[in-house]
Amino acid sequence: MRTDIFARLDREPEPPKIETPRMSRHRIALFGGTLAFYLAIVLAVLVSSWLVALDWKVMLFRPYQQWPELHAFLDYYVVLGQRGPTAVMVAAWLGWRSWRQHTLRPLLTLGASLLLLNLSVGAVKLGLGRLGPHYATEIGSAELFAGGDIFPSGHTANAVVTWGILAYLATTPRARRYLSALSAFVSLGVGLTTVYIGTHWLSDVLLGWAAGLLILLALPWFEPLITRTEVLVLSVREQWRARLRLRKSAPAAPATPEPVLLRQAPGAGAEDPRSAAGRGPAPGTAGPAGHPGTAARARAHPVRAERTPLTPGGSRRPPHADRSPRNSAGPSRPVAGGPVAP
Repeated sequence: MRTDIFARLDREPEPPKIETPRMSRHRIALFGGTLAFYLAIVLAVLVSSWLVALDWKVMLFRPYQQWPELHAFLDYYVVLGQRGPTAVMVAAWLGWRSWRQHTLRPLLTLGASLLLLNLSVGAVKLGLGRLGPHYATEIGSAELFAGGDIFPSGHTANAVVTWGILAYLATTPRARRYLSALSAFVSLGVGLTTVYIGTHWLSDVLLGWAAGLLILLALPWFEPLITRTEVLVLSVREQWRARLRLRKSAPAAPATPEPVLLRQAPGAGAEDPRSAAGRGPAPGTAGPAGHPGTAARARAHPVRAERTPLTPGGSRRPPHADRSPRNSAGPSRPVAGGPVAP
């Protein structure tokens, strides 16, 4: 049993050398032709030419009523052109490629293409304001500048860009050819499905194909910006990793012990003077004051000086008007035990 097939799923030891597409003469010629086709479609709708008449004929034909058996399948198939589901699927694949090849270019290229798609297609949608077939008000009218947002078709342009980016990022010519054919088939089917359901005019789909193809053809002009962005993101990532390693390798600061206050047991601090007098001086110390033992105990246990409480000079009792003061002159009271006056 061969096991080298699964080895292609492992991460490569180093980033591969992938040649980025350049704006060659062939690509510039395709870009110019697609841009001319894009402007011709816009002009044909603005002047209400034969293209607008064709839009109305296809809409009044009502393909969903001619082939109703296809409706259930095409309701699911058109999801391949919705922005959310397709972006998630393609981003998951390109994210795995970024991890395997040690590069952010696939994800950054997808992000740049979707950003260009939103800016270009969204601006034209809001600027022209065309209404869809289900909201048309006048037969034969182009329904422009009426507050709509369906010209060009966003489903079609998104299918071209999202699936075409896989072919753009292919690493081999063979894979590029296969993926180009797959993206063309999917985007063509999504565009025609929107016409079948009746959500877009035929001219919306034509302009959507041209808008998506213009973005894919213009991507090589943004490759230098994508490269600088990748270098910046990777440098920031390395700085964060260096900071984390520095924090892990730094020794922890020793914790300083905090003083602990021990609660003294009752009766252990003060000693009864009678018991101290009965016990006498400790061995090796002198009892009378002035001896070394007494001085050592005095230094070990300093005595706190008591403050003499301050008392008011006068009497605290309020004065009474009917009583005479004690120090006033008057008849003195007889002293007990003294001689009695005759």
